[in-house]
Amino acid sequence: MTLLNGIVVGKMASQCTLSALFSSQSQLEYALDDATSQQEKENLVYQYLRKLDDKEDLKIPDFEEGLEWLNTEGPLSFSRELAGKVVVLDFFTYCCINCMHILPDLHQLEKRHSVKDGLIIVGVHSAKFPNEKVLQNVRGAVLRYNITHPVVNDRDARLWHELEVACWPTVVLLGPRGNLLFSLVGEGHRERLALFTSAALQHYRDQGLLRDHLVGTKLYRDSLPSSFLSFPGKVAVDSSRKRLAIADTGHHRVLVVSSTGKLLYSVGGPGSGRKDGKLQEATFCSPQGVVIKGDIVFVADTENHLIRKIDLLEEQVSTLAGVGFQGIDKDGGAMGPQQPISSPWDLALGTSGKSKAQRGGKEDNVLWVAMAGTHQVWCLFLADGKLPQGSNFQMGTCVRFAGSGNEENRNNAYPHKAGFAQPSGLAPAPEEPWCCLYVADSESSTVRSVALKDGAVKLLVGGERDPMNLFAFGDVDGKGMDAKLQHPLGVAWAPDKSLLYVADSYNHKIKVVDPKNKQCWVVAGTGEAGDVLGPGFTESSFNEPGGLCVGEGVLFIADTNNHQLKVLDLETKTVSRFPISVEDTVDSATNFSCSFKVPKLPKSALKVNMPLLTVSPGQTVNMKLVLSLPEGTKLTKEAPSFWILSAEGNEWLLESRVATGNIQDLSQPLSISTVLPAVPDVTDASPELTLSVWVYCCLTGGGSCMMKVASFIQPLQIVTTLENGPVTVTLAHAF
Repeated sequence: MTLLNGIVVGKMASQCTLSALFSSQSQLEYALDDATSQQEKENLVYQYLRKLDDKEDLKIPDFEEGLEWLNTEGPLSFSRELAGKVVVLDFFTYCCINCMHILPDLHQLEKRHSVKDGLIIVGVHSAKFPNEKVLQNVRGAVLRYNITHPVVNDRDARLWHELEVACWPTVVLLGPRGNLLFSLVGEGHRERLALFTSAALQHYRDQGLLRDHLVGTKLYRDSLPSSFLSFPGKVAVDSSRKRLAIADTGHHRVLVVSSTGKLLYSVGGPGSGRKDGKLQEATFCSPQGVVIKGDIVFVADTENHLIRKIDLLEEQVSTLAGVGFQGIDKDGGAMGPQQPISSPWDLALGTSGKSKAQRGGKEDNVLWVAMAGTHQVWCLFLADGKLPQGSNFQMGTCVRFAGSGNEENRNNAYPHKAGFAQPSGLAPAPEEPWCCLYVADSESSTVRSVALKDGAVKLLVGGERDPMNLFAFGDVDGKGMDAKLQHPLGVAWAPDKSLLYVADSYNHKIKVVDPKNKQCWVVAGTGEAGDVLGPGFTESSFNEPGGLCVGEGVLFIADTNNHQLKVLDLETKTVSRFPISVEDTVDSATNFSCSFKVPKLPKSALKVNMPLLTVSPGQTVNMKLVLSLPEGTKLTKEAPSFWILSAEGNEWLLESRVATGNIQDLSQPLSISTVLPAVPDVTDASPELTLSVWVYCCLTGGGSCMMKVASFIQPLQIVTTLENGPVTVTLAHAF
């Protein structure tokens, strides 16, 4: 829970505030705590609502005109679209982990009560950081967290101040005339939120005050092209095996690729889930931190609140820690699968309590965990071991290492008295004289160190002296506390140079810190969100980079909001995109289940009906795609072109899957293949495959860019005679 201060805005015309509810809701809360049955609780809420109905001074001000809205067809108003609805206002800011924790509660409400039932949820985004006021960045967060209800970008927090909201997250329930009903502050109120909402809907339904009209929605995600990566969070390297592990967070999967970009393994996705087992069966939910060593990949399965292990040799995924839902324990000490944890955000391998020289070649025995949800650093013992000045722990134990659990920027020689604010990145520096774990503490906009010998927590750069001030952010090179960062999410240690690289996420920059003198300066990035390469580091741009790791002479950057991996060559001072290559066939392309929504074709899309193609069960269909761009244009690298193979209404043709791949070169035909099922669905006499292409091109001399879309519809006639060899069809078009 984070307090908002440091934002000064003009007050709107004074109307009621949340303080008007304080006395009566407090009495209700006390009574609910003493109630022994669900019926008694519901009756108490009904009595409370009847008393509120007698008050005429609880109507709140409407949304300010000119605000930016997402997921709607236009602005919403309490006097128009929201009239006759019970409205849940979710005051949030997208950096806040506590705000993310209540999204599952809101999703559950949306499943239980529809808009026709009389309920609508509206997210009121009230920014903490300047970067969060930008509409494009709020859009990214709406996509990243799969928010499907309307969201208004109240960039100056006008409604927040008018209602005297005090902290994130705050949920406010309104009646059908925009009248205040309840407010809930902080997280952990799922049952009470469900009770208040259900009771309010029933109360106003009985009075005939609810309306069943729909509210026009237009999901932002439906207008976007797909991309191979979606909001990649973290990246890790195993230099000995020349492999990278990538948390493809938005696709809920983990990728393992070679150093040249060849896709070796794809585990999980495209939808979220929580399942162990074979690589092709396992699922994740918004994974963030990854560590790769040999044939083992450790994963911070963030929104499942789990630590997972991918064994590439055994081709198995297993759970090492967590119970699958958010925990509130701030001490730990149980065996991993019995220990509830909260939003693990990053991981790092290390050895507890000893410097590299003292280890004597002993293998890493702990997995450090940036536990963003409880604002702490934990550890999971991979072998028997001991924490500094602590007890011995058995293999599998998951326990707190540093942090009181209070959200603050407090340094202390005693690790359990120190305070973090949403730690989101870890980088071990086990060598003398450092012998520490560096922490990107995002909400305090600092980088801190935790000594591996005694757990002492110290400031490296950023922040200020007041441990309660989480608003000491900026973009300033300098030394120690004089340097300023804005919500850094990642750190990476370069042992050969004794330098620490920092993903200064909300400043859209990569910075470096020399721990000898605590000097911090910019390495790459313009400071503006963008996706420009070069010609040098400081002319290149990023968009909220969330993770980074050090390779051989290079930095790998998870450029999160650009949906890309980028490479900084530290010798040539150049930036490039890291290509991930897959064969252009269905078997090795990105495969999605039938729940994946194919982007809607624009009205201008060309539809090409192909001649009937005769095929046999089990036969391979090769589609040779030949496309020509308009004269004087070239493919746009900044907006990758792509194809999607689907079979809407005939899903059995692709075994209830669709496939997609990037289009990087049109100088040669693109080959796309699929194998038909050996047993056809005899109920459909004339099934069809559809290959749709989205091509983005720009004038070669610069200037205007355009999108070209075409859809090739290939009808099939399936005969019982088995044919040997593949059948090939050419799909050609000149735009």
